[in-house]
Amino acid sequence: MIPAALATLLFALSSVAARRSIHHLGSSTASLVRILLAATVLGIYAHGWGAGLGGIALPWFIVSGLIGFGICDTALFLALPMLGAQLASLMVQCLAAPIAALTEWLWLGTRIDSENLQAGGLILAGVAIALLPQRGRSVHPPLTPNAILLGVVAAAGQGIGAVLSRHGQLLARDSGHPVDGLSVAYQRILAGVAFTIGWWLWQRARTPVPVGGPAGTSLPWRRAWPWVILNGLSGPCLGVACYQWAFQTHPTGIVMSITALTPLVVIPISWAVEGIKPSPRSVVGGCIAVAGAIWLALHR
Repeated sequence: MIPAALATLLFALSSVAARRSIHHLGSSTASLVRILLAATVLGIYAHGWGAGLGGIALPWFIVSGLIGFGICDTALFLALPMLGAQLASLMVQCLAAPIAALTEWLWLGTRIDSENLQAGGLILAGVAIALLPQRGRSVHPPLTPNAILLGVVAAAGQGIGAVLSRHGQLLARDSGHPVDGLSVAYQRILAGVAFTIGWWLWQRARTPVPVGGPAGTSLPWRRAWPWVILNGLSGPCLGVACYQWAFQTHPTGIVMSITALTPLVVIPISWAVEGIKPSPRSVVGGCIAVAGAIWLALHR
């Protein structure tokens, strides 16, 4: 469970940094710069010390990256301004785990016993209790069909991309040539880079400023760079590497139930960085989710 826990912490850091990056640069530009930085760092490692572009599972990792990095991340970055960070994280993390578990069961035949299902359900319930907005006190903008659709697309992309990646991991392992997590992250991110560049160019052709950015103002790159670097390294680089490491030893549904704690880990980080204090309900939900994670870890 250590790789999944590390991935959870890194994804939480990436989430906070992503919000700050989008604030400064807009959705499409923040996503593009983030993924280019991560791809550069991962490429240096993969071609210098890792597997590079070799391995029998390369096609699976590329398709996984197209869905998980390209479609999922683009939908998530577009959803953040409309849903708010907490609700967007809630939708993606809570929906991605069951989507991944269902996909893996239908396609790969991976069965999860009832106790694992109960523990994973407890984690997701705790996340929902902690982060669902309260009536009359919600800081989120009103929900729209487009916002909900983007959240569901992001969740489905993350879940299905994770299953494809795990399938590639199993193929590589069974062939006697397993691929390390950083090299897998590099092979996956290449298709995501192509998708994100295409999306950015299309958006630039449609509007003179990046989507989500402040109209009529110049981009504050100096303020944005620290957040862009933190976002790129903690999320698609080290976070995804730990994510792939976890898939080598645990089913997708189990790993994604642990990483569903990411929105809760965001709470203390946001408190420290942005001064957003957690509500009593978020503390209760966090305790429930952590209890589920402990139950899951002990049962494994």
